[in-house]
Order: sequence, then structure tokens, then C-alpha cells
Amino acid sequence: METKAIITGISHGDINGIGYEVIIKTLMDTMINDLCIPIVYGSPKVAAYHRKALNINNFSFNNIRNPEEANPKKANMINCLDDNVRVELGKSTPQGGEAALISLERAVEDLKAGRIDVLVTAPIDKKNIQSEKFNFTGHTDYLRTKAGTEEVLMFMVSENMRIGFATGHVPLKKVSELITIESLLRKIRLMNQSLILDFGIRKPQIAVLGLNPHAGDNSLLGTEETDIIIPAIKQAENEGIMTFGPFPADGFFGAGSFAKFDGILAMYHDQGLAPFKALSFDSGVNFTAGLPFVRTSPVHGTAFPIAGKNEASENSFRQAIYLACNIFRNRQIYAAISKNPLKHQDIETHTDKVDELPPDIFNAEQPL
Repeated sequence: METKAIITGISHGDINGIGYEVIIKTLMDTMINDLCIPIVYGSPKVAAYHRKALNINNFSFNNIRNPEEANPKKANMINCLDDNVRVELGKSTPQGGEAALISLERAVEDLKAGRIDVLVTAPIDKKNIQSEKFNFTGHTDYLRTKAGTEEVLMFMVSENMRIGFATGHVPLKKVSELITIESLLRKIRLMNQSLILDFGIRKPQIAVLGLNPHAGDNSLLGTEETDIIIPAIKQAENEGIMTFGPFPADGFFGAGSFAKFDGILAMYHDQGLAPFKALSFDSGVNFTAGLPFVRTSPVHGTAFPIAGKNEASENSFRQAIYLACNIFRNRQIYAAISKNPLKHQDIETHTDKVDELPPDIFNAEQPL
């Protein structure tokens, strides 16, 4: 199997947040070049502004015009913005949102064309990026539309756990009406497929959380568990997917049960993200499962209050690059081993031959 360097596209996110700080700090470690060829879709002017604010003098980007010009031993940058761009650290501005979208559009264009292998997105401001071109609740919905994919799964990944979400960036009052047997089945199927394809887990075990306190407490505190979640779990089991639950979220995380499963399906955003970030904020990664390409991001946001203060940790962003490359490799491996599958063969069993074997073969005390 070919093991060429993975060309990693990076969208710079909001230019007034900590995106450039975590990008630069990550790429300053030249060991990253042993894993991939990084290409930032951004602005040399904006990068210089952030380096000055952070007092970083021993790092620079290799400026290129397209991915084909990338230097495999350097941190590369494709200039997407004009020189009139204005940086206002720590502020949410219309120009910051426009710059984030320009970078994202250019990176996705190259990703879909196969000019880069994976995409890692720095944080955007979901409000200032809104425009006629971007009318989405975040990266996930935007990328699903660009890929023409009907169903995706927001998947939070760390060394401790993998949490997906039945519903995403929606108001809490709408969660219950969005959860149906079929919608849960789609998420469970997608999670199972991703755990096999993207993470190399042969027979994943998936935990499903309840919606209500104490998972409804036998319908005393809500009926979604008995009417929707349990039927969805049973249907998934009938399809051969190892699915368990529904579990009360508080006890599930409090007792450490999350460590016993390959994947966890939470019913809504904060139900899964609160414990995930409490346990893995510095090292967690947001992965969009179900896309035909690989996209990851750090779990934190723009963090405007600390922008330019050299206080942001780059570890989550670094882990996002690592995970993107690992998933890309796992997909290559899966494609290779699935390319020419063996045809199914019916094997006859001859139990009558057992009587002809020496009796000692069944003696557990005999050495092998």
C-alpha cells in the first residue's frame, strides 16, 4: 500500500481569535512534517501580525500559490486574502467572519478536487461568519452540504472516549421533537460504520444515553426512552450492531462506564460535550463522521478574550492533525483489505470423523 505524505489543509478560522496562535505553535514543532505536509489557507500579513503579538521570531511560513508547490519539510501557506485585511484581536468583526469563510471555501475546493488529503479547521465565530454564502450553524452542516451527504455525525474523540450526538447545534426545547426511532437508527448506523472504517474497530460496542433524568425512570420522568430510544436500540441489535442502553448520563459518566464502550451516542449537545470537555478539553478533537473526506478540528472555540496573549494551548489542534492523518490511513487500509474480498464458501462439517481421532487429543492435560 502506498504511504505517501498526507497533505493536510488547514483553514485559519477567525483571524481575531486564537486560530493563528494554535496553528503556529503546532507547526513550530518540525516533527509534524514527519507525519504530513501542512498547508494553511490564510494570509502572510495576518500570520505576521499574530507572530508579532505572540513575540514569536523563530518561525515563518513557506508561501505558495497552490498545493502542488508545497515544501514537504516546511509549514506552507496559500494566501487567500488581500492586503487590506484588518486584524482586531479579541473582537468579533464582519471582516473576521468574511476572512474565515474565504479560507474555508478555498480549502474545501482543493479538498474536493483531491489536491489536499484532509482538512483541519481552526475555530470560527458562528455569528459573524453568517452571510448569503454561509447560512449554517457551524462547520458540520456546511461541510455536509458541500459534500452532498445526507447524514453526518459530530464525533468528539479523545483517548478516553468517543461521543457522537443525536442532535447538534439546536435549541434545547427542540431536541425532543427531533429524536425519532429512525433518526437515532441513522446515527447509530453511522457511528458503527465510522468506528469500523475510521478507527479500525472490528465489532464496535455502542452505548446510547437516555434523554430524560435517570433515563426516564421507567417513564415516570418522560417516555422518550420507552417509546423511541429502546425501540431504536432493539432495531440496531437486530441489524447486528452491538448497542446498549439507554443509560442515565450522570451515572454513566460518574461511574466511569464510558471507558467500557467504543462509542457513545448522546441525545443533545451539552449532555455529551460537558463531560467530554471536563475530561478531555486540552486533548479532545471534533471529527465529522460520514463525509467522503476527512475533517477534524480542535474542541475549543475562538477564545477571543485570550487572543494574542500567548495563553492558548495548541494541544487540541495538534491532536486534530494527528487524528485526521490516522483516519486517512485507516481508510486506506480498509479500502485495501476490502478491495478483493474472498467469496463466501460453505464449509461442510463432518462430526462423524470425531470418533476416529485419538482420544488423547481431548485430554486437557496433554501438551500441545
